[in-house]
Amino acid sequence: MVVPASRAVGNGGGIVIRAAVPEDAAAIAAIYAPHVLVGTVSFETEAPDAGEMRARMAVSDGLYPWLVATIRVEGGTEGGVLAYAYASAFHKREAYRFACETTIYVADAAQRQGAGRLLYEALIDTLRAQGFTQAIGAIALPNDGSIKLHEAVGFRRAGVYREVGYKNGQWIDVGHWQCALTGPSVPPVEPKRFADVGLVRG
Repeated sequence: MVVPASRAVGNGGGIVIRAAVPEDAAAIAAIYAPHVLVGTVSFETEAPDAGEMRARMAVSDGLYPWLVATIRVEGGTEGGVLAYAYASAFHKREAYRFACETTIYVADAAQRQGAGRLLYEALIDTLRAQGFTQAIGAIALPNDGSIKLHEAVGFRRAGVYREVGYKNGQWIDVGHWQCALTGPSVPPVEPKRFADVGLVRG
């Protein structure tokens, strides 16, 4: 099902998946901040504010999707943002443009409630419809919850970089998980813009 980027998709269980908008930046920053300030999930050391998050969203320039999961409350209106996910360039060099890197963060209060998987499935479905060939997820190890989520939506372990990050007094390994999206063709077809494809589910 293809949905314009400005519209949303509900799952019938109270969770709504939709394209992120600039007004979501504060909620996205609030979800991300604990992962920066505590633990080693993120390698950033200073939590970005809402303005910085809006800038990061704008960098996608309509090519890469930013999605959020929200809760439908009484009366059919939306509640707060439960989780966010987005894609970005895998690497800057031109030949990498058919692959992308994916990222997802779920609010602590929404852990293990299904929002993360629904959101990540929507991101993968959307990237596949856009024509990207591979999605790469980088996971600071250990992180069993993130590994299970990635593998639940089709990622498989591709390799590990040993002790490439240092944070909170420890060296950290980073694992890479890879999800095949579309079969590579010769010559390859350029990925479509998210602004043109919109949110896709299934």
